Amino acid sequence: MRIVFAGTPDFAATALKTLLNAGYDIVGVYTQPDRPAGRGRKLMPSPVKQVALDTGIPVYQPVSLKPEEAQQELASLQPDVMIVAAYGLILPKAVLNIPTHGCLNIHASLLPRWRGAAPIQRAIAAGDAETGITIMQMDEGLDTGDMLLKLDTPISADDTGGSLHDRLAEMGGKAVVQTMERLAKGDLTGEVQNEAEANYAHKLSKEEGHIDWSRSAQEIERLIRAFNPWPGTFTDLGEQRIRIHQASALKQGSDKGPGTVIARERDGVDVACGTGTLRITSAQLPGSKAQSINDLINGGKQVLLPGQELN
Repeated sequence: MRIVFAGTPDFAATALKTLLNAGYDIVGVYTQPDRPAGRGRKLMPSPVKQVALDTGIPVYQPVSLKPEEAQQELASLQPDVMIVAAYGLILPKAVLNIPTHGCLNIHASLLPRWRGAAPIQRAIAAGDAETGITIMQMDEGLDTGDMLLKLDTPISADDTGGSLHDRLAEMGGKAVVQTMERLAKGDLTGEVQNEAEANYAHKLSKEEGHIDWSRSAQEIERLIRAFNPWPGTFTDLGEQRIRIHQASALKQGSDKGPGTVIARERDGVDVACGTGTLRITSAQLPGSKAQSINDLINGGKQVLLPGQELN
């Protein structure tokens, strides 16, 4: 089959590599226009574009797929199917109808649980026991199309947004290859999503990483894992912004107000929460790198001391 692949970040690049390694014919790659990155703000290709360049696949980077000329360019590739993974552009109905078998989306959630931009992080933050990959037949809605294939994975107590992203990226590649194999055999059937089970995974923001100590220690611990490595979580001690990289929730409570440092030992800093206690084990002070609490104590920094209040 003639496949057009559309995607932008590492998650999509992993799926593209898997398809290429499986011997599929990728006749064109669509990805977001190059963006400035790094200190020099130099224009950089997306991870998907880099894979395409390395393998000699033609690359297309329209700002939008709504113009007729952009749609004609896609149609000229005569795709049998278009595979989409975290592309970042809306596909109009006219585009969805161009490939013979339509457009298939690799979505990092067991639909309809989490639709939208940040399903990986929202699943961890919500305390979901499992998540996975859904291959979906795209329609005009936001992740509302019929489900074609699902692969699931448990969310472990130490999973972060980063670790789960990487695992799901690998699973996404496997899932789309399995889907293509079924499509070739003609035994691919769709399952309608249950709208009552759908949730919207809002796009992540840096501001959302500001820890609200009135929440339970368990909720805060999950947020720290979900937002690691990006956008990260933080708390303020006076004028200092302290970034929290690792923490664990303790069941024991405290009579201190939420955000009050209860204890500082070499194995962690205990902070009172709305319910329970959070033990911070890795933090980052302004102008320094992330470090264990043991290293922070060795450095003689007079921060995160018992009685200090975080907000």
